[in-house]
Amino acid sequence: MEQYLEFAANHYLLVGAFFAILAALIWNLVSDGASRFTIDPADATLKINHDDAMVVDVRSMKEFSDGHILHAENIPLSGLKDQLSRLEKYKQRPVVLVCRSGSRSGAAASMLRKAGYEQAYNLRGGMLAWENAGLPVTRK
Repeated sequence: MEQYLEFAANHYLLVGAFFAILAALIWNLVSDGASRFTIDPADATLKINHDDAMVVDVRSMKEFSDGHILHAENIPLSGLKDQLSRLEKYKQRPVVLVCRSGSRSGAAASMLRKAGYEQAYNLRGGMLAWENAGLPVTRK
């Protein structure tokens, strides 16, 4: 035990960084449960086909035109807050949010949940995961 204390005293920055990273990992595990609002492409297709889920693509119009999920609405993340009224009619339905990799859509799903959308889901892996799963993409 004495050696641990001596090590900690001699390497206080290293020990401090270790505890900061440990705290961040623990916080990530117990924070707001966002992972339960993340679905993979297979679950997203079930929600779309069986629960009449709405797909909202939060990428830019250029990215959207390069390929998107069939019947998806394009509302770029930068304008989502101002466009929430467009989604009001889908408030009681599941909403699957999509971006390229899943990070922007995660922020969008969080924004929608705060606005009262209880079934706002982030597509884990975004369009990259959707395409890797061999699911259809349209360019129309």
